[in-house]
Amino acid sequence: MNVAVADDESAKPRRGRRRGGDTDARAQIVAAATKEFLDRGYDAASIRAIARRAGVDPALVHHYFDDKADLFAEAVRTPIRPDQLVREVLRGPRDDIGVNLVTAILTVLENEKARARVISLLRTALSHDFAATMLRQFIMREVLHRIAEELGVDDGELRATAVASQIVGLMMVRYGVRVEPLASASIEEVAGRIGPVIQWHLTGYPLPLASAPLDSGATAGE
Repeated sequence: MNVAVADDESAKPRRGRRRGGDTDARAQIVAAATKEFLDRGYDAASIRAIARRAGVDPALVHHYFDDKADLFAEAVRTPIRPDQLVREVLRGPRDDIGVNLVTAILTVLENEKARARVISLLRTALSHDFAATMLRQFIMREVLHRIAEELGVDDGELRATAVASQIVGLMMVRYGVRVEPLASASIEEVAGRIGPVIQWHLTGYPLPLASAPLDSGATAGE
């Protein structure tokens, strides 16, 4: 039986380009970066640590990504694929978009690893402006903005941000804080209750603003 023994040189991480598919090497780096950000947070994570976790030289990480911020921007896109999510949400009647959106997101988050990743990103965003910006751009530009554009409604950006407030709040209460009975309610139950609210934000008509402020001195019945 022949046993290949790696010499000291071959055992070291390779510098520069890695043999094999560039796509595989890049994906491996992104996966390692995601784990590093989740385990250590953005500030403590380093390119060197990410490279070590991926089993490559830091030079290869810099070959694909300009800096840590660039790498984080790529890592934050997972585990929710915006193109697939938008396609799933827009499938079917327009009046079902709210329910479809809640259902699609909660279905992804039923996976334990995906759920831990998203909650960790949300918590990081609360204390790091950079992470908040990246997460905001991901949710708004890649998901909700596309849905609002497809609907062709007026004040689409405001409607999309209102939806974001509902979705982020739902994720934090259900999966982060785990408030019962919402935390253990079925996806169908939650979608049936929250979906119509999302739908109203996207396609409903806002209440008219009062033409004049209420008279603070007026009493009931006058």
